[in-house]
Amino acid sequence: MPATSRKRHYPFLDHPGPIPFAHRGGARYGPNLGIENSMAAFANAIELGYRYLETDVHATADGVLVAFHDDDLDRVTDRTGTIAELPYAEVARARIGGREPIPTLEEILGTWPDIRINIDVKEDNAVRPLAEAVVRTDAHDRICVSSFAGHRVQAVHRLLGPRVATGLAPLGVALLKLGLPRFLTNLLANDAPCVQVPLGYKGIRLITPKFVERAQNLGKQVHVWTIDDPAQMNALLDLGVDGIITDRIDILRGELAARGQWAE
Repeated sequence: MPATSRKRHYPFLDHPGPIPFAHRGGARYGPNLGIENSMAAFANAIELGYRYLETDVHATADGVLVAFHDDDLDRVTDRTGTIAELPYAEVARARIGGREPIPTLEEILGTWPDIRINIDVKEDNAVRPLAEAVVRTDAHDRICVSSFAGHRVQAVHRLLGPRVATGLAPLGVALLKLGLPRFLTNLLANDAPCVQVPLGYKGIRLITPKFVERAQNLGKQVHVWTIDDPAQMNALLDLGVDGIITDRIDILRGELAARGQWAE
């Protein structure tokens, strides 16, 4: 992978070949149906051989950081209410799919100290609890932080320092798509080491050979979400992307294994 400038080493990205990420533990993998973002779902992904998990984080009203996608409990648990407005004692009573408790991020980091976790910060009030959880578990080198709001990633970076890998902010993604003016190249080259994007956004195709080339020429890895179709997986791997985030962890494992790219 060519690079146009110096590149910091991020242990999070140390992986032989394309990185397979278990999205919410693999939300559409058979044993995980209905229990996304639960300890059971993450354990099933790890049992399948995954070493990279993806999750989202929200903070409760009293500042406890939970691994959960939605801002409220309504869709996937047996309770209702907005997480940011509820104390942890209430959130802890909820059951995903009626049976699995909502884990804290610290619980995940502590249970599997060798697992790496891609973390999407959903709300501003989650930034400081995230930084505190990472410090307590000394997890700086095994997380990557991303968000649709670039200021959240910047805030995490300020609190945790340059050791932590991050995803490129939406503005940077837009500049990559449009083509980089020369004076912006060095700025982006020293920014986030990962570009984590969907195939397209609002009718615009993001992942093209030129987009991947531009990102990798800046020393950045390209991770694509959320890919569950085997034909799309193989097309992206042929294109040379550096990681795929999937709900169908069984399918991605099978496709990587068939290509000799599954790392045990």
